[in-house]
Amino acid sequence: MTTTEKLYEGKAKIIYPTDNPNILLSYFKDDATAFNALKKGQIKGKGVVNCAVSSALFQWLESKGILTHFIDQISDNEMRVYGVKIIPLEVVIRNIAAGSLCKQTGIDQGKILPFPLVEFYLKDDALGDPLLTKDRILMLEIVTEDQLQILKETALKINQYLIEFFNLCQITLVDFKLEFGLDQEGKLRLADEISPDTCRLWDQTETDPTGKIMDKDRFRQDLGDVESAYQKVQERVLKQLSVIS
Repeated sequence: MTTTEKLYEGKAKIIYPTDNPNILLSYFKDDATAFNALKKGQIKGKGVVNCAVSSALFQWLESKGILTHFIDQISDNEMRVYGVKIIPLEVVIRNIAAGSLCKQTGIDQGKILPFPLVEFYLKDDALGDPLLTKDRILMLEIVTEDQLQILKETALKINQYLIEFFNLCQITLVDFKLEFGLDQEGKLRLADEISPDTCRLWDQTETDPTGKIMDKDRFRQDLGDVESAYQKVQERVLKQLSVIS
């Protein structure tokens, strides 16, 4: 169903138009990047995994009343989505200390945070996606103060729903990134993807700190077995969705 006419190509996906101007086609690639694209490679089958996992989690969140851009999955690595104007903010929710939070604060990796930490990063590769304060967001006029509060409240709701779902899969949701957009009617919709690319996921059945990593950290840190870790996430997520559907 894909065409040669691309509306947009990012690091992980290609967006194509459809006959309906309000509906787009999102194609998930096997390309992998890390450290603001300083590290590049491929993870075989990643596009299929991320499309399937994102489709399942979007459906779960829709069942909980969260508006998303997801319409349906039409092939192994393609989904139809509502067209949205992406808000240039990456919303990061952290439940357990890991990654840049540890580097920037000195908090030990694996420490459970006293409350879910919501952070906003400017979606700009050229600037390195910098962490923004509330005042900087308002100064840049990215969103209004009310919209920023809605983003935070929605992100925290999504966090609770995803923690619940992943726990059923025996997976710990460490942290994750969200992106939002406004549709043709001005409604806020969760967009992009929710996958091992955008989440830190730890296997609750593993005790080895390295072995429990099920996400893109395996690629970032050259830990190996990236494909099998991604596939394990897919298997558990789809199995759980079939149970609760």
